[in-house]
Amino acid sequence: MADDSPTNRVLEAVKKEKVNFVQMQFMDLLGFVKTVTIPTTKIESAMENGVVFDGSSVTGYAEIEESDMRVRPDPTTFKIYPWISGDLKTAAMVCNVYDSSGKRFSGDPRYILEQTMKKARELGYICYTGPEYEFFLFKMDGGGQVTSIPCDSGRYFEQLPLDKGEVVRKKTILYFNEMGFDAEAGHHEVAPGQHEIDLRYTDALSSADRVLTLKHAIKTVALEQGLHASFMPKPIFGVNGSGMHVHQSLMTPEGENIFYEPTAKWELSDKCMWYIGGLLMFARENCAVLASWVNSYKRLVPGYEAPVYISWANKNRSALIRVPAGRGMSTRLEVRNPDPSGNPYLQYAVMLAAGLRGMYKQVEPPSPVETNIYALGALERKKLSIGSLPADLEEALDELEKSDLMRETLGAHVWTNYLYLKRQECEEYRMQVTDWELKKYLAVL
Repeated sequence: MADDSPTNRVLEAVKKEKVNFVQMQFMDLLGFVKTVTIPTTKIESAMENGVVFDGSSVTGYAEIEESDMRVRPDPTTFKIYPWISGDLKTAAMVCNVYDSSGKRFSGDPRYILEQTMKKARELGYICYTGPEYEFFLFKMDGGGQVTSIPCDSGRYFEQLPLDKGEVVRKKTILYFNEMGFDAEAGHHEVAPGQHEIDLRYTDALSSADRVLTLKHAIKTVALEQGLHASFMPKPIFGVNGSGMHVHQSLMTPEGENIFYEPTAKWELSDKCMWYIGGLLMFARENCAVLASWVNSYKRLVPGYEAPVYISWANKNRSALIRVPAGRGMSTRLEVRNPDPSGNPYLQYAVMLAAGLRGMYKQVEPPSPVETNIYALGALERKKLSIGSLPADLEEALDELEKSDLMRETLGAHVWTNYLYLKRQECEEYRMQVTDWELKKYLAVL
């Protein structure tokens, strides 16, 4: 009987498709994709023994004295890049990271999500996620340097003449579907040069792996068109920023959506309501992971369709959590404050942990707020018990630092190193003299 294991399928695909290189991929704490490229002559050894790399050179991973780390590819993540052919034909696999003693590295973001999903599975649930991924496309100058000029002047859902931005979006969707990932839709977003690609839901680990690949694909296809793709949350003042709204649901192994209850109010089960309650309860504590950069909080301001206030709704898009219209198997929640610049493994993990804790504690959420929260005054929000997300990264880090649930979810290594790295970022930003300050003060003070 032929060996139909994932490992053997990879070896057969490499040979059949004449792949010459394989990229071993993983992510650092901040969400940057890291890669070790090997020729396919070394693929069997890599799958059996892993590939050694210097962990001290990866942000937040290891100190110099314990820097010998190893990545081992997950053969189920194997995909061939459609945009590379000929002698450079390349495939990729997402890897798990191991420390110098040969154990799974506790600081590997993929491991953290795996552990959080394991807790859900022990309760009988599989977490599914589907991201709406927004990004900007900017022009490059004659010297190949990035400019701040958007690639177009389009608006929301606008059908423009075929231009480079639309080519990037359509090619990325084609490539993704060619790799077997289900890109459901793409469209122009609200701001000039802003685009969105939506991925079909799948289990949270596979979904995060696909976001890793999507980041690489969008930037690669953009460069082919002479453009720069940016996942910066708020690159342009006065227009909408980029988010990564994450749709999420819990299923049983048999495929039953536990958020759906046809006889309940809004057709949402008690477990769904408690999950919402957990997300709201820990919204301030996990915000530093969902919106992870100083710039993220330039997006989370009133007036630009980004959530500011901690509330939920069935239709209202000014709420932090929205329940889209579909029911039955389509019953899901949409969390709206994550952005595309962060680490999807950590983002998914902290949301899932919050929802599960809400279910465990049976946290009843307040009533949904279906009115435009931006139009409410402070007293009206107080009467409705509507709190606010942190105003900046420093405030968000304070909330993260005092959160027992976030420390438990992220583990001591990531929790400690993440806080350290992000505190450094806040301090560096605090010392900057900005163009706004020069224009505001230089001539008058």
